Amino acid sequence: MKGRNPTAEEKRHMDRVNQIGCIVCRLQGFYGVPSEIHHINGKTKEGCHFQVLPLCFEHHRMGSDREPISRHPYKKRFVDAYGTEEELLGKVQEILDDKP
Repeated sequence: MKGRNPTAEEKRHMDRVNQIGCIVCRLQGFYGVPSEIHHINGKTKEGCHFQVLPLCFEHHRMGSDREPISRHPYKKRFVDAYGTEEELLGKVQEILDDKP
């Protein structure tokens, strides 16, 4: 992984986020879809490992410009279809806040 290595606390956070499953699939009614971590502000800035989304391969980096639309390389289409990364991050935080 290019960028700064996550601290133990950041790793724990990313593990919790990843356990949610793909946030886009979840919002479409599909729960527990395996996910990978997407950093919304790169991997080098302070706090970057706390600003992450759980996205399945298809929604993250498969490279499709049609449903399911991939964030890489189709950011504008992804945002138009599913909301901004900040909005999705808010949904992730709501889910984490509801979990014990």
